[in-house]
Amino acid sequence: MKAMLLTNHGGPDMLRYGEAPDPAAGPGEVVVDIHAASVNGADPKVRRGKGRYQLDKFPHILGRDFSGVVSQVGAGVTDFKIGDAVFGVLDAGHEGTYAEKLAISAAIIARKPASLSHAEAAALGLVSLTALTAIEDTAKLKAGETILIQGGAGGVAGFAIELAKHIGATVITTASARNHDYVRGLGADRVIDYNTQDFTGIGPICDVVFDTVGGEKVRADSYKVLKPGGRLVWISPAEGPVRADVTTLKPDVKRDRAHLERMLALLAAKAIQPPAITHFKLADAAKAHEISEGRHLQGKLVFDVR
Repeated sequence: MKAMLLTNHGGPDMLRYGEAPDPAAGPGEVVVDIHAASVNGADPKVRRGKGRYQLDKFPHILGRDFSGVVSQVGAGVTDFKIGDAVFGVLDAGHEGTYAEKLAISAAIIARKPASLSHAEAAALGLVSLTALTAIEDTAKLKAGETILIQGGAGGVAGFAIELAKHIGATVITTASARNHDYVRGLGADRVIDYNTQDFTGIGPICDVVFDTVGGEKVRADSYKVLKPGGRLVWISPAEGPVRADVTTLKPDVKRDRAHLERMLALLAAKAIQPPAITHFKLADAAKAHEISEGRHLQGKLVFDVR
């Protein structure tokens, strides 16, 4: 099969388009012919290889979420057959979606509805698992509460804006000026331009802050806008002091069918919509990584693999 191979840690030039062995379905697994795979914020971090992202074996195939068609069924799999359109996210610590084929546990994938394109399904995979776990399971956001979502134009944050609005919260978000219309379209009630405004100016009015940006200053300042007893939920790490009268939480993002189907139910109810998608060929992964690292993209970068 064709795959994008990470030949060593370093810049985007370490990515090479080439051949890799075809996977086989083990017990409880299916092989999926991948039609689309998305780029996540962790992908360039793995490519660079700092800290916990350091790899010990190359070549390595990046990528965590995908959409495609089942082409092989392993022993014991009864809920999928060859030809089924499916999507999902690899288990934590596993990668390999920057490729034409993938072997994955059948238990953690879901059927892709015909109403959702492969690109849309791939774009929503890890985004939906992360946002649902952060907002519903971890923050336990309630109707009538106020939430600040840092970096609203990103994939996870954009989904979180829609979900928080659906729950009935007042939604404040940070975004560059060119993304204000986009995040308002997702449901944000108030948008703060982080290039020209200090978001701490809103004062301690938030019940929840969802930090998708990270960094010492953003984290420290996020505590300043929380009410006593508030919750700060983060997916991007940061150093620095915590605040004793608020709860700081990191979501435990499980890969499971239940959360994928929860996303599909929200989609069917028109509570959320697929994010804005920028399409790339898999062979152009280096360019996609450059754009991802710039952190000014609306929505998601998606590889059209087939």
